[in-house]
Amino acid sequence: MKTPQTRDTQVAPRVVTAGEALIDLVAQADGNFQPCLGGAVFNLSRALGRQNVPTLYQNPLSSDRFGRQLAQALTDDGVQLAMPAPVPQTTSLAVVALNEHGHPDYAFYREGVADRQISAAAMNAICEAQPQLEIACTGCLALDPADASHYLPWLKAQKTAGRWIVVDVNLRPSVMPDLAAYRAHVLEMAKCADVLKASDEDLAHLQLPGETPMDQAQHLMQLGTAQWMALTLGAEGARLLVRRGNEIKVYAAREAAPVKVIDTVGAGDSFLAGLLACVLHHADDDVHAPDLKSWASQAADATLKDVLAHALASATLVVMRRGCDPARWEEVRARMQAFPAV
Repeated sequence: MKTPQTRDTQVAPRVVTAGEALIDLVAQADGNFQPCLGGAVFNLSRALGRQNVPTLYQNPLSSDRFGRQLAQALTDDGVQLAMPAPVPQTTSLAVVALNEHGHPDYAFYREGVADRQISAAAMNAICEAQPQLEIACTGCLALDPADASHYLPWLKAQKTAGRWIVVDVNLRPSVMPDLAAYRAHVLEMAKCADVLKASDEDLAHLQLPGETPMDQAQHLMQLGTAQWMALTLGAEGARLLVRRGNEIKVYAAREAAPVKVIDTVGAGDSFLAGLLACVLHHADDDVHAPDLKSWASQAADATLKDVLAHALASATLVVMRRGCDPARWEEVRARMQAFPAV
Protein backbone atom coordinates (compact mmCIF):
# COMPACT_ATOMS: atom_id res chain seq x y z
CA MET A 1 0.00 0.00 0.00
CA LYS A 2 1.01 3.63 -0.47
CA THR A 3 1.66 5.91 2.46
CA PRO A 4 -0.83 8.75 3.04
CA GLN A 5 1.94 11.09 4.08
CA THR A 6 2.20 13.09 0.86
CA ARG A 7 -0.96 14.57 -0.63
CA ASP A 8 -1.31 14.73 -4.39
CA THR A 9 -4.65 15.18 -6.13
CA GLN A 10 -3.37 13.00 -8.99
CA VAL A 11 -2.79 10.00 -6.72
CA ALA A 12 -5.38 7.28 -7.23
CA PRO A 13 -7.94 7.53 -4.41
CA ARG A 14 -7.91 4.96 -1.63
CA VAL A 15 -11.12 6.06 0.13
CA VAL A 16 -14.49 6.76 -1.48
CA THR A 17 -17.12 8.77 0.38
CA ALA A 18 -20.84 9.07 -0.37
CA GLY A 19 -23.31 11.42 1.27
CA GLU A 20 -24.35 15.00 1.82
CA ALA A 21 -22.59 18.27 1.07
CA LEU A 22 -24.60 21.31 2.10
CA ILE A 23 -24.60 24.81 3.51
CA ASP A 24 -25.07 25.25 7.25
CA LEU A 25 -26.93 28.48 8.01
CA VAL A 26 -25.70 29.02 11.56
CA ALA A 27 -27.88 31.21 13.79
CA GLN A 28 -26.02 34.20 15.24
CA ALA A 29 -26.70 36.12 18.45
CA ASP A 30 -28.05 39.10 16.49
CA GLY A 31 -30.65 36.95 14.73
CA ASN A 32 -28.82 36.72 11.42
CA PHE A 33 -27.47 33.53 9.85
CA GLN A 34 -23.89 32.83 8.84
CA PRO A 35 -23.53 30.46 5.85
CA CYS A 36 -20.85 27.79 6.37
CA LEU A 37 -19.79 24.89 4.19
CA GLY A 38 -20.91 21.65 5.81
CA GLY A 39 -22.51 18.24 5.78
CA ALA A 40 -21.04 15.30 7.68
CA VAL A 41 -19.74 13.42 4.64
CA PHE A 42 -18.40 16.65 3.12
CA ASN A 43 -16.59 17.37 6.41
CA LEU A 44 -15.26 13.81 6.54
CA SER A 45 -13.96 14.07 2.98
CA ARG A 46 -12.17 17.35 3.66
CA ALA A 47 -10.72 16.02 6.90
CA LEU A 48 -9.40 12.95 5.08
CA GLY A 49 -7.84 15.18 2.44
CA ARG A 50 -6.16 17.32 5.08
CA GLN A 51 -4.71 14.17 6.62
CA ASN A 52 -3.19 13.27 3.25
CA VAL A 53 -5.57 10.42 2.42
CA PRO A 54 -6.36 10.28 -1.33
CA THR A 55 -10.15 10.55 -1.27
CA LEU A 56 -12.91 10.45 -3.90
CA TYR A 57 -16.22 12.21 -3.15
CA GLN A 58 -19.04 10.66 -5.17
CA ASN A 59 -22.05 12.96 -4.98
CA PRO A 60 -22.77 15.69 -7.53
CA LEU A 61 -22.63 19.35 -6.53
CA SER A 62 -24.73 22.27 -7.71
CA SER A 63 -23.87 24.87 -10.31
CA ASP A 64 -25.11 27.53 -7.89
CA ARG A 65 -22.73 29.72 -5.86
CA PHE A 66 -22.83 27.42 -2.85
CA GLY A 67 -22.15 24.36 -4.97
CA ARG A 68 -19.12 26.02 -6.51
CA GLN A 69 -17.83 26.87 -3.03
CA LEU A 70 -18.28 23.29 -1.85
CA ALA A 71 -16.45 21.95 -4.89
CA GLN A 72 -13.61 24.43 -4.46
CA ALA A 73 -13.18 23.57 -0.78
CA LEU A 74 -12.99 19.85 -1.52
CA THR A 75 -10.46 20.25 -4.30
CA ASP A 76 -8.41 22.73 -2.23
CA ASP A 77 -8.04 19.99 0.39
CA GLY A 78 -6.98 17.41 -2.18
CA VAL A 79 -10.30 15.60 -2.53
CA GLN A 80 -11.16 14.34 -6.01
CA LEU A 81 -14.69 14.76 -7.37
CA ALA A 82 -16.20 11.69 -9.01
CA MET A 83 -18.79 13.96 -10.69
CA PRO A 84 -16.93 17.21 -11.38
CA ALA A 85 -19.58 18.55 -13.77
CA PRO A 86 -22.06 20.65 -11.74
CA VAL A 87 -25.78 19.86 -11.83
CA PRO A 88 -28.61 22.44 -12.05
CA GLN A 89 -30.35 21.40 -8.83
CA THR A 90 -29.76 23.69 -5.86
CA THR A 91 -27.49 23.04 -2.88
CA SER A 92 -28.91 21.49 0.30
CA LEU A 93 -29.42 23.84 3.24
CA ALA A 94 -29.33 23.18 6.98
CA VAL A 95 -30.40 25.74 9.57
CA VAL A 96 -28.17 25.25 12.62
CA ALA A 97 -28.65 26.54 16.16
CA LEU A 98 -25.90 26.00 18.74
CA ASN A 99 -26.86 25.49 22.38
CA GLU A 100 -24.91 26.83 25.36
CA HIS A 101 -22.49 23.89 25.12
CA GLY A 102 -21.77 24.48 21.43
CA HIS A 103 -23.77 21.43 20.31
CA PRO A 104 -25.71 21.93 17.06
CA ASP A 105 -29.38 21.32 16.36
CA TYR A 106 -30.45 21.06 12.70
CA ALA A 107 -33.36 21.67 10.35
CA PHE A 108 -32.78 20.52 6.76
CA TYR A 109 -34.05 21.66 3.35
CA ARG A 110 -33.20 18.78 1.00
CA GLU A 111 -36.00 18.15 -1.48
CA GLY A 112 -34.71 17.80 -5.04
CA VAL A 113 -31.21 19.02 -4.17
CA ALA A 114 -27.92 18.47 -5.96
CA ASP A 115 -26.22 15.95 -3.70
CA ARG A 116 -29.22 13.60 -3.89
CA GLN A 117 -28.97 13.26 -7.67
CA ILE A 118 -27.31 9.86 -7.37
CA SER A 119 -28.11 6.19 -7.91
CA ALA A 120 -26.62 2.92 -6.77
CA ALA A 121 -25.81 2.04 -10.38
CA ALA A 122 -23.89 5.27 -10.95
CA MET A 123 -21.95 4.96 -7.70
CA ASN A 124 -21.10 1.33 -8.36
CA ALA A 125 -19.86 2.23 -11.84
CA ILE A 126 -17.61 4.91 -10.35
CA CYS A 127 -16.13 2.42 -7.90
CA GLU A 128 -15.69 -0.29 -10.52
CA ALA A 129 -13.56 2.17 -12.48
CA GLN A 130 -11.34 2.63 -9.38
CA PRO A 131 -10.29 -0.94 -8.47
CA GLN A 132 -7.59 0.32 -6.09
CA LEU A 133 -10.17 1.77 -3.67
CA GLU A 134 -9.76 0.21 -0.23
CA ILE A 135 -12.38 1.93 1.94
CA ALA A 136 -15.99 2.97 1.25
CA CYS A 137 -17.58 5.41 3.74
CA THR A 138 -21.04 6.78 4.27
CA GLY A 139 -23.34 7.91 7.07
CA CYS A 140 -25.45 10.73 8.50
CA LEU A 141 -28.08 11.89 5.97
CA ALA A 142 -27.25 8.96 3.69
CA LEU A 143 -28.95 6.87 6.40
CA ASP A 144 -32.31 8.49 5.54
CA PRO A 145 -34.74 5.70 4.51
CA ALA A 146 -35.83 7.93 1.62
CA ASP A 147 -32.44 7.25 0.02
CA ALA A 148 -32.33 3.54 0.87
CA SER A 149 -32.52 2.49 -2.78
CA HIS A 150 -29.26 4.31 -3.47
CA TYR A 151 -26.89 3.82 -0.57
CA LEU A 152 -27.77 0.35 0.74
CA PRO A 153 -27.27 -1.50 -2.59
CA TRP A 154 -24.08 0.49 -3.15
CA LEU A 155 -22.71 -0.49 0.27
CA LYS A 156 -23.53 -4.15 -0.30
CA ALA A 157 -21.81 -4.07 -3.70
CA GLN A 158 -18.69 -2.49 -2.22
CA LYS A 159 -18.61 -5.10 0.53
CA THR A 160 -18.85 -7.84 -2.09
CA ALA A 161 -15.97 -6.17 -3.94
CA GLY A 162 -13.82 -6.62 -0.83
CA ARG A 163 -13.64 -3.02 0.33
CA TRP A 164 -13.57 -2.05 4.01
CA ILE A 165 -17.04 -0.66 4.70
CA VAL A 166 -17.32 2.25 7.14
CA VAL A 167 -20.70 3.50 8.39
CA ASP A 168 -20.89 6.61 10.54
CA VAL A 169 -24.00 6.19 12.69
CA ASN A 170 -24.34 9.97 12.94
CA LEU A 171 -28.06 10.42 13.47
CA ARG A 172 -30.50 13.27 12.84
CA PRO A 173 -33.73 11.94 14.41
CA SER A 174 -35.31 15.38 14.82
CA VAL A 175 -35.79 15.70 11.06
CA MET A 176 -36.98 12.15 10.27
CA PRO A 177 -40.78 11.86 9.99
CA ASP A 178 -40.93 8.12 10.80
CA LEU A 179 -38.50 7.31 13.60
CA ALA A 180 -39.26 3.58 13.63
CA ALA A 181 -38.48 3.27 9.91
CA TYR A 182 -35.39 5.42 10.38
CA ARG A 183 -34.02 3.25 13.19
CA ALA A 184 -34.71 0.06 11.25
CA HIS A 185 -32.91 1.36 8.17
CA VAL A 186 -29.92 2.57 10.17
CA LEU A 187 -29.56 -0.93 11.62
CA GLU A 188 -29.71 -2.44 8.12
CA MET A 189 -26.92 -0.13 6.98
CA ALA A 190 -24.91 -0.91 10.11
CA LYS A 191 -25.09 -4.64 9.39
CA CYS A 192 -23.03 -4.03 6.22
CA ALA A 193 -20.20 -2.33 8.07
CA ASP A 194 -16.71 -3.53 8.85
CA VAL A 195 -16.24 -0.36 10.89
CA LEU A 196 -18.93 1.53 12.81
CA LYS A 197 -18.65 4.92 14.45
CA ALA A 198 -21.24 6.37 16.80
CA SER A 199 -21.58 8.66 19.80
CA ASP A 200 -23.32 7.78 23.03
CA GLU A 201 -26.16 10.10 21.94
CA ASP A 202 -26.51 8.25 18.62
CA LEU A 203 -26.82 4.92 20.41
CA ALA A 204 -29.46 6.35 22.75
CA HIS A 205 -31.50 7.47 19.71
CA LEU A 206 -31.38 3.92 18.32
CA GLN A 207 -33.00 2.60 21.52
CA LEU A 208 -30.74 -0.45 21.59
CA PRO A 209 -30.76 -2.93 24.48
CA GLY A 210 -28.24 -2.24 27.21
CA GLU A 211 -27.87 -0.08 30.29
CA THR A 212 -24.75 1.77 29.14
CA PRO A 213 -23.35 3.10 25.84
CA MET A 214 -20.77 0.30 25.95
CA ASP A 215 -23.52 -2.32 26.23
CA GLN A 216 -25.39 -0.71 23.34
CA ALA A 217 -22.24 -0.48 21.22
CA GLN A 218 -21.52 -4.16 21.68
CA HIS A 219 -25.12 -4.99 20.76
CA LEU A 220 -24.82 -2.94 17.57
CA MET A 221 -21.59 -4.72 16.64
CA GLN A 222 -23.15 -8.12 17.18
CA LEU A 223 -26.01 -7.38 14.77
CA GLY A 224 -23.59 -7.69 11.86
CA THR A 225 -19.99 -8.59 11.19
CA ALA A 226 -18.26 -5.35 12.15
CA GLN A 227 -14.61 -5.81 13.06
CA TRP A 228 -14.34 -2.46 14.84
CA MET A 229 -16.61 0.07 16.46
CA ALA A 230 -15.48 3.53 17.52
CA LEU A 231 -17.59 5.05 20.30
CA THR A 232 -17.23 8.74 21.14
CA LEU A 233 -18.17 9.91 24.62
CA GLY A 234 -17.64 13.67 24.62
CA ALA A 235 -15.49 14.80 27.54
CA GLU A 236 -15.02 11.15 28.54
CA GLY A 237 -13.00 10.51 25.38
CA ALA A 238 -13.53 7.54 23.11
CA ARG A 239 -13.48 3.76 22.97
CA LEU A 240 -12.43 1.40 20.22
CA LEU A 241 -14.18 -1.97 20.32
CA VAL A 242 -12.33 -4.66 18.37
CA ARG A 243 -13.73 -8.08 17.57
CA ARG A 244 -11.30 -10.89 18.36
CA GLY A 245 -13.00 -14.16 17.51
CA ASN A 246 -16.04 -14.45 19.78
CA GLU A 247 -14.83 -11.73 22.12
CA ILE A 248 -14.73 -7.94 21.91
CA LYS A 249 -11.66 -6.15 23.24
CA VAL A 250 -12.01 -2.52 24.31
CA TYR A 251 -9.39 0.23 24.05
CA ALA A 252 -9.92 3.58 25.77
CA ALA A 253 -8.52 7.09 25.37
CA ARG A 254 -9.35 10.51 26.77
CA GLU A 255 -7.63 13.87 26.88
CA ALA A 256 -5.44 14.31 29.95
CA ALA A 257 -5.22 18.09 29.55
CA PRO A 258 -8.26 20.42 29.75
CA VAL A 259 -9.80 21.25 26.37
CA LYS A 260 -11.44 24.62 25.68
CA VAL A 261 -14.42 23.74 23.50
CA ILE A 262 -15.49 26.45 21.05
CA ASP A 263 -18.09 24.28 19.34
CA THR A 264 -18.47 20.63 18.37
CA VAL A 265 -19.35 21.05 14.68
CA GLY A 266 -17.41 18.46 12.69
CA ALA A 267 -15.90 16.75 15.74
CA GLY A 268 -17.21 13.29 14.90
CA ASP A 269 -16.30 13.69 11.23
CA SER A 270 -12.75 14.68 12.14
CA PHE A 271 -12.53 11.79 14.61
CA LEU A 272 -13.46 9.29 11.90
CA ALA A 273 -11.10 10.85 9.37
CA GLY A 274 -8.26 10.68 11.88
CA LEU A 275 -9.02 7.05 12.62
CA LEU A 276 -8.98 6.07 8.94
CA ALA A 277 -5.87 8.12 8.16
CA CYS A 278 -3.99 6.43 10.99
CA VAL A 279 -5.25 3.00 9.92
CA LEU A 280 -3.84 3.49 6.44
CA HIS A 281 -0.59 4.85 7.87
CA HIS A 282 -0.06 1.73 9.98
CA ALA A 283 -1.38 -0.72 7.40
CA ASP A 284 1.14 0.59 4.90
CA ASP A 285 3.91 -0.50 7.26
CA ASP A 286 2.62 -4.09 7.34
CA VAL A 287 3.91 -5.87 4.26
CA HIS A 288 2.26 -9.14 5.28
CA ALA A 289 -1.40 -8.05 5.34
CA PRO A 290 -3.02 -8.46 1.89
CA ASP A 291 -5.89 -6.05 2.67
CA LEU A 292 -7.35 -3.90 5.42
CA LYS A 293 -9.71 -6.58 6.72
CA SER A 294 -6.80 -8.92 7.28
CA TRP A 295 -4.71 -6.16 8.82
CA ALA A 296 -7.52 -5.03 11.15
CA SER A 297 -8.07 -8.57 12.42
CA GLN A 298 -4.49 -8.84 13.68
CA ALA A 299 -3.38 -5.27 14.47
CA ALA A 300 -1.24 -5.07 17.59
CA ASP A 301 -2.41 -3.42 20.81
CA ALA A 302 0.08 -0.56 20.48
CA THR A 303 -1.13 0.15 16.96
CA LEU A 304 -4.78 0.17 17.97
CA LYS A 305 -4.04 2.51 20.85
CA ASP A 306 -2.25 4.87 18.47
CA VAL A 307 -5.14 4.78 16.00
CA LEU A 308 -7.60 5.70 18.75
CA ALA A 309 -5.35 8.43 20.17
CA HIS A 310 -4.89 9.92 16.70
CA ALA A 311 -8.65 9.95 16.11
CA LEU A 312 -9.25 11.59 19.48
CA ALA A 313 -6.62 14.28 18.87
CA SER A 314 -8.15 14.98 15.44
CA ALA A 315 -11.51 15.64 17.11
CA THR A 316 -9.97 17.67 19.93
CA LEU A 317 -8.28 20.08 17.56
CA VAL A 318 -11.50 20.77 15.66
CA VAL A 319 -13.58 21.48 18.79
CA MET A 320 -10.97 24.07 19.81
CA ARG A 321 -11.76 25.99 16.60
CA ARG A 322 -14.91 27.71 15.40
CA GLY A 323 -16.79 25.71 12.80
CA CYS A 324 -15.45 22.62 11.08
CA ASP A 325 -11.80 23.40 10.38
CA PRO A 326 -10.18 19.94 10.28
CA ALA A 327 -6.59 19.49 11.40
CA ARG A 328 -3.77 18.27 9.20
CA TRP A 329 -1.79 15.10 9.88
CA GLU A 330 1.23 16.97 11.20
CA GLU A 331 -0.93 19.06 13.57
CA VAL A 332 -2.51 15.94 15.02
CA ARG A 333 0.82 14.21 15.63
CA ALA A 334 2.16 17.38 17.27
CA ARG A 335 -0.90 17.53 19.54
CA MET A 336 -0.42 13.88 20.51
CA GLN A 337 3.22 14.50 21.40
CA ALA A 338 2.51 17.65 23.40
CA PHE A 339 -0.62 16.36 25.16
CA PRO A 340 -0.68 12.54 25.17
CA ALA A 341 -4.07 10.95 25.73
CA VAL A 342 -4.56 8.64 28.69
